[in-house]
Amino acid sequence: MKKKVVVFSQIDSKILAKLQELYDVRVLDPKQGDINTQIREEVVDAHGMIGAGRLLNESNLAPAKHLKIISTVSVGYDNYDVDYLNQRQIWLAHTPHVLTETTADLAFTLLMSAARQVPHLDRWTKSGEWKRTVAPAQFGQDIYGKTLGIIGLGNIGAAIARRGLYGFNMNILYHNRREKLALAQPLNATYCDLNTLLQSSDFVVVAVDLNTESEALIGKNELAQMQSHTVLVNISRGSVIDEVALIDALKQQQIFAAGLDVYQKEPLQSSELFELNNVVTLPHIGSATAQTRYKMAELAFKNLQTALDDQTPAYLVNPEFK
Repeated sequence: MKKKVVVFSQIDSKILAKLQELYDVRVLDPKQGDINTQIREEVVDAHGMIGAGRLLNESNLAPAKHLKIISTVSVGYDNYDVDYLNQRQIWLAHTPHVLTETTADLAFTLLMSAARQVPHLDRWTKSGEWKRTVAPAQFGQDIYGKTLGIIGLGNIGAAIARRGLYGFNMNILYHNRREKLALAQPLNATYCDLNTLLQSSDFVVVAVDLNTESEALIGKNELAQMQSHTVLVNISRGSVIDEVALIDALKQQQIFAAGLDVYQKEPLQSSELFELNNVVTLPHIGSATAQTRYKMAELAFKNLQTALDDQTPAYLVNPEFK
């Protein structure tokens, strides 16, 4: 008898076909009713789950009798109650590394777009406002040779730093809970405390994991430390930045601009951010290229398959039990 796998979000069709060859697959469909209700019903006799973008915790996983692994098609895992999964001895696997370069590309897309007011000036041009030589209100900020401050020098942070150093001859600062010499030295990156980074950087990119230490890491006081020409970019998690304080700083032109791919509440349906010309807003697309999303789905499939073959997946969030 085939083991049962629950697919709880949209997944690449080729990967779905592979799953269906090996397992008894149940694909959840929002059109068929409440997803949490479907999860509670289908998870009872499921051995594995694969997908992304759903809150999974005791409220919808409690009925599970045989669940061995949840394989998330993401690198972040703040949607999952890891403590509960540990209690139930359910593995959680994720997909690091394969999205590093694509996410770093997007960070620089946001940085450059915000620095040169690209979305605003695109709308400005199309609306017929371009009637004479541009005035200072349409000027942007130089990038080449400036100082780039990275909060969170992990794999993605280091990839962003490489783009800054080798593409734009930028001076690299970074802040972490601890120094990362192996990553920092090849980048000529200087470790500093958060306040020094905020005060000294022309561009600040937030690339930390979301945890108790990083939640609301950037608030009113931190924004006040930045220079008036600073561009702030967030490609980590929305809760790392106090959105209300950021909106106020942008309104008051306390900083030059922001580029955001993540928000405190997603999907973002309405926000004062939409009314501001000095912010670039994207719908959480850090890894959203066809090639990278396929690689993520492929790795998630491998994690799931390995676990259901009674072996240990390579990319476990909670490897404490085996």
